[in-house]
Amino acid sequence: MYYFDKRLQWPVKVEKPDPLFARMLQQAIGGVEGEIRVCMQYFFQAWGARGPSTKYRDMLLHTATEEIGHIEMLATAVALNLDKAPVSEQEAGAADGLVGSIMGGGDTKGVINGMLHRHILSTGLAAYPADADGVPFNMSHIYASGNLAADMYCNVAAEATGRVLACRLYDATNDTGMKEMLAFNVARDTMHQQQWLAVIEELGEKAHLPMPNSFDQSKETQKYSYAFFGSAADGTPPMAGRWTEGPSLDGKGEFSVMQNVPMGQEPILGPARKDSYAQKEQM
Repeated sequence: MYYFDKRLQWPVKVEKPDPLFARMLQQAIGGVEGEIRVCMQYFFQAWGARGPSTKYRDMLLHTATEEIGHIEMLATAVALNLDKAPVSEQEAGAADGLVGSIMGGGDTKGVINGMLHRHILSTGLAAYPADADGVPFNMSHIYASGNLAADMYCNVAAEATGRVLACRLYDATNDTGMKEMLAFNVARDTMHQQQWLAVIEELGEKAHLPMPNSFDQSKETQKYSYAFFGSAADGTPPMAGRWTEGPSLDGKGEFSVMQNVPMGQEPILGPARKDSYAQKEQM
C-alpha cells in the first residue's frame, strides 16, 4: 500500500524552457540508467526478499518509493522544459527571438527535428516512459535475483551509472533550476551507492563471496577458481594487477595467471535429421 503527497520531493523550476534538454531528461526517466529502472529494480527485489530479517526488504521499499518521487520530478521538469515549444513549422517560424535562442540558437525549425516528436504527437508536451531516443522502457534491465548480495552489487552499478548520467545532464544545462534539481539527484545517488555498499559490508564483506555462498565450493573445478586467464595469441602474459597475484578477495584462495588454451574437443555434430529439412548434403 502506498500513499502520495501532491508536493514534489524537491522544487522543480525552469527559468528558460529548453525542448532539447527535455529530450535529454528523458534518458534519466526511461533510459537504462534512469529512474524507472532503479525504481522497479528495488521494488521487485523487495517484493521477493526472503530471510529472517525484514530490514533489507524495508530499506528497499523505502528507497524504491523515493525513486517514484524522482520520476515525478523529472517528468515535471520535462513538461516545464517543453513550455512554449513550437508544435508546427508555422509556429516555429513565428517564434520570438527569446524562444528562438532558447531552442537552438535561433534555428527553431531545427528544434522540431531535434526534440522528440512524440512530445507533440502523443503526450501533448509532456514526459513519457522512454529514453532520449524515444525507445520505450522495458523491464529487461531489472535485476532481482533473490540473492541479496548479488542484488546489492547490481544496485551499486545502477546508481553509479545513474549518477554519471545526472552529472552529464548537470553540465548540459545552464538553467539554475535544473542544476539545483540535478545537484539534489546526484546527492541522492551518492547516498544510495553508499547504502547498498553498507549492506555488503554488513553481510560480512569477504564472507558472502563468492555469490551465492550457499553452493558447496568443493564441487566447482577449484583449480580455476582464482586463475586469471591470459588470452594473448603469442602467450604474452597479462599486465600484473590485484587480480593476478596475492590472496583472493574472499580469502579462500590465491590469484594466479594461466594461459588460456583449448581444453575441450573440436565440436563435431551428427548429421542433420530428415525432418529438420536441412539441405540433402547435410544429411
